[in-house]
Amino acid sequence: HLSTCQGLPGAAMKSLVLVFCLAQLWGCHAVSPPNPGLGYRALNCDDPESEQAALVAMDYLNKNLFRGYKHTLNQIDKVKVWSRRPTGEVFEMEIDTLETTCHALDPTPVANCSVRSLGEHAVEGDCDFRVLKLDGQFTVLFAKCDSSPDSAEDLRKVCPDCPPLAQLNNTKVVHAVEAALTAFNTQTNGSYFQLVEVSRAQIAYRTRMTYVEFAIAATDCVAKEVTDPAKCNLLAEKQYGFCKGSFTEKGPVNGNEKVAVTCTVFPTQQLPVAAGVDDKEGNTAGEEPQPDNSPVATPPANLPEAPVGSGPLLVAAPPLPVPVHRAHYDLRHTFSGAASVESASGEVGKAPNVAQPSVAVAPGPVVQPCPGRIRHFKI
Repeated sequence: HLSTCQGLPGAAMKSLVLVFCLAQLWGCHAVSPPNPGLGYRALNCDDPESEQAALVAMDYLNKNLFRGYKHTLNQIDKVKVWSRRPTGEVFEMEIDTLETTCHALDPTPVANCSVRSLGEHAVEGDCDFRVLKLDGQFTVLFAKCDSSPDSAEDLRKVCPDCPPLAQLNNTKVVHAVEAALTAFNTQTNGSYFQLVEVSRAQIAYRTRMTYVEFAIAATDCVAKEVTDPAKCNLLAEKQYGFCKGSFTEKGPVNGNEKVAVTCTVFPTQQLPVAAGVDDKEGNTAGEEPQPDNSPVATPPANLPEAPVGSGPLLVAAPPLPVPVHRAHYDLRHTFSGAASVESASGEVGKAPNVAQPSVAVAPGPVVQPCPGRIRHFKI
């Protein structure tokens, strides 16, 4: 085409070349996908939609807890929203949680449970969830969590005299639980209670006091008439309780042992069975988790046989041996492996079919970066 342009002035020639180059650039931009490689949409961690998905995930976690304590949402760390074929979206989330003072078997809604304070040696959870949003409804497809107590160094900074969590199989802890449970059964006019689990303990060596918290279950024996606890059986309709106790050792010169205990007995309750999500061990959420089979110290009392639910909606917490060298019940035991399920059918299946990273999506408005706000405190 140079022959057609030879007669043009120099300025006109330069303008024609510039227009041609701009046209080429426009054509390249038109055929190139925006944000190549981005297969998800970003969402503000504090967006109402993010929080709604997170609260559904937390509800799922607490409904699958049978030991330890309920957890509450503290912070949303990351959110990615993937398109799901053929319909719906999958929220891939990282969430920080905090332990509350409500036991897992306590029917109190988690919104009414107090968060465990830093001075009580707080425990933080770290969870990964995939939550499906389909027709405006959120359902958990995948859950994986772990948890850990705050460091002893940080505890001393907040409260130098506060004792850290003690191992649940510590001999002082075992003895304190035994003494506290015996004291409660001596005081009660109702059923004889057996130990379900030792939930938490702290040992104050300076004051020679051991603080314990533990879960109990009612039996068919009358407390004041028991002669052989081994002959007592759990009630057909399971009834659980939760106790807080303290045990003071004898002093080196004088003094007596002291035991204090308060227990709350929960009304007989039916716990909902979670949708069938299998773990690697073959257990299904909603069925009784299997006891921890690791070696244990001598428990404070004869543990009852694993209770069996009396109806399809009744979930019984299993009796648990005292964990070896653990100071708390790690959330990683709640979901033993990757679990995914298509919620619409309730059938266990593969991970959701989401858009692949090579599939581009249209750029959306710029969102604020994650992580989101801290609702309580950061560990």
